[in-house]
Amino acid sequence: MRLRGGGAASALVLFVVGVSVGVSGCKIESEEGSAGPEETAVGGAALTAVDSLTVKGRAPKTGYTREKFGTAWADTDSNHCDTRDDILKRDLKDVKFSDGDCKVSSGVLDPDLYTGKDVKFTRGRSLVDIDHVVALSDAWQKGAKYWDASKRIALANDPLNLRAVDSSTNRSKGDGDTATWLPPSKAYRCTYVAAQVAVKKKYELWVTSSEKAAMKKVLSTCPDQKIPSGGNPTNAPARFHAG
Repeated sequence: MRLRGGGAASALVLFVVGVSVGVSGCKIESEEGSAGPEETAVGGAALTAVDSLTVKGRAPKTGYTREKFGTAWADTDSNHCDTRDDILKRDLKDVKFSDGDCKVSSGVLDPDLYTGKDVKFTRGRSLVDIDHVVALSDAWQKGAKYWDASKRIALANDPLNLRAVDSSTNRSKGDGDTATWLPPSKAYRCTYVAAQVAVKKKYELWVTSSEKAAMKKVLSTCPDQKIPSGGNPTNAPARFHAG
């Protein structure tokens, strides 16, 4: 799956697990996730979907730690590669491996979604991060603090919520939502916001009033932008635990 500039959701590599899984937030009891890091076919209009999101104020960040979402890059889809390598394989071009076809040693973002520039990845001195489109801290303050660990682990490793991107740009985002941060590449903003809507809808996260207004402002410029769906189930396999 390679999401390109605004409105390019049609470039998705498809993996059909049922559209209802991607957009309804329903829970699937399964010991394994999807067979890979892909998304399914696109759903309805992202602009319309914004109105289905619950609006509340941001809850306190109290109690948030990364460990609440489990060990970083857990292999929740049971394909024997960790989530980070799954996303690198999906999003990089010219991929090379250091062990078989799992551990990515090098590649290139061609282009980086957030800046539109090419960015090289070399393991150990990388200029590439894996971004949570909906930041985990943001999710914590908008519903995830009340979830069980299984759902938090699922969110942290769901390919629907993950993109390989330029590291410096990703770090400037922090835990920003649509109201406080958008990618520098204007051509990608509609696709980016549609992805945030998809994740928040799937996981039943709420949005603030300012966030909802910002989402609608961006998506009103691309009313035909589709909401992506799919990814992994909203419950991680029982063998995974969070701190």
